[in-house]
Amino acid sequence: MTIKSLLLGSAAALAVASGAHAADAIVAAEPEPLEYVRICDAYGAGYFYIPGTETCLKVGGMVRTEGKWYDAYNPNSRVGTLWHTRAQLSIDTASDTEYGALKTNTVYRFDWQEGAATTSKLLWANISLGGFLVGKQDSQYNLYMGYAGNVINDDVIYDGPYELNQLTYSYDAGNGFTAVASIEDTNSAADASSFGGAWQTAKGDHYAPNGVLGVGYKAGMFAFKVVGGYDSIVEEGAIKARIDADFGSFKAFLMGGWNTDGDKLNQYAGSNLNPSACPVGRGDLCGWGDWAVWGGVTVPFNDKLTANLQLAYTDSKIFEATGNVQFKPVKGLVVTPEVTYTNFDSVNEDQWAGILRFQRSF
Repeated sequence: MTIKSLLLGSAAALAVASGAHAADAIVAAEPEPLEYVRICDAYGAGYFYIPGTETCLKVGGMVRTEGKWYDAYNPNSRVGTLWHTRAQLSIDTASDTEYGALKTNTVYRFDWQEGAATTSKLLWANISLGGFLVGKQDSQYNLYMGYAGNVINDDVIYDGPYELNQLTYSYDAGNGFTAVASIEDTNSAADASSFGGAWQTAKGDHYAPNGVLGVGYKAGMFAFKVVGGYDSIVEEGAIKARIDADFGSFKAFLMGGWNTDGDKLNQYAGSNLNPSACPVGRGDLCGWGDWAVWGGVTVPFNDKLTANLQLAYTDSKIFEATGNVQFKPVKGLVVTPEVTYTNFDSVNEDQWAGILRFQRSF
């Protein structure tokens, strides 16, 4: 073999080898397909599919800051002025099943108030499917009825419990008729001190749940609902009935409540004032007595400005009047100045309160 042949053969071998290595160097795995976020409009605005799943997710919440003023003791504050700020985050999921939509609703709340420590809590956390709901939510005694009016200080006169564990079934016939039935935890309400001494002393060794039943009907511009709640510890309860009317240029409601024993507080006819905060000197006298009544009106002047008024009175001679104006300078932002007047006629005491709230919801 000549030197020339040897050199040519070696060059050819090197070319083949280098070509093989070059080919190996540029071979790459196929890229994974990129899945963009898809809008999920089956459950309302704001939902999108979690990538790689058929579950829809919605994230929302709000930031609120407000200045408050009181001229008398309030169970949620001090005398005088204070500043309160809140952040709230809500996470909802939904997916389709053979039994209907499987949903979850979770709400986290964080509060900071002048002169107090930052607080946080799990406000709501529940699962719903086929009309059933299980978990933590406001009592159906309140939620089904639509609470009270469109004012901030709507609970001067107690209208029911909030934030409790429950097993609820809701029915909607699709023709205006609705109904609700709920088994509710006796030990998980937000303010246990509002329900009286018997409730406080008996709850520790009590196992029977409370119960709520409600029915309603809506036709045209009118809607009617009635709901009853039974406190299994006090062995008393309350019934509320409400009429709503939408007249186009304004909306109005009238709601009445009856306590099965006006001499006792129970979880459905309690008081928002602890005994030490009640001007009358006894917590039960800051409850309804035998009955309570609420009424309110909402007047939208335009897309940016709405006025609200709520009045309430009880058999125990407590009168409350609250009025506000809601100003929406841009979408998602509401500025609300509000004033509340309360009179405890049995001791001839007047109280005034005011608030200026700024809230951004998303």
